[in-house]
Amino acid sequence: MSHREPHAATEPRTGTVMGMRGCESANECSSDRPGHGLHAMQQRLATTTASKWRDGFVVATDEAGFAAIADLEGDAIQRVWNHDAFAGALHVGDPVAVHAIYGVLARGAERFSVAYA
Repeated sequence: MSHREPHAATEPRTGTVMGMRGCESANECSSDRPGHGLHAMQQRLATTTASKWRDGFVVATDEAGFAAIADLEGDAIQRVWNHDAFAGALHVGDPVAVHAIYGVLARGAERFSVAYA
């Protein structure tokens, strides 16, 4: 049996927002977890399952990357989160669509990965 050296202690690097687990900044993040980078397969699956898109409009956004999306009737509100805070492209009143299964938010031709909050 070989002698094993103890591992160096590591410090946890937790984010302040759900899903960030160790991410320092959106610019340097290469994660494809929900709400981070949009994975090619995620985008393709969302595109091929068109019946699962839900239309709505933005009712609130914040600097932490959260957005509140209301359905067209204004009854149901869904909160979503994006690590890059939607690159500043999302504004109150914008029409959007959220894919109910694959966590994609569409604003015009732009697509963002979202985590449901």
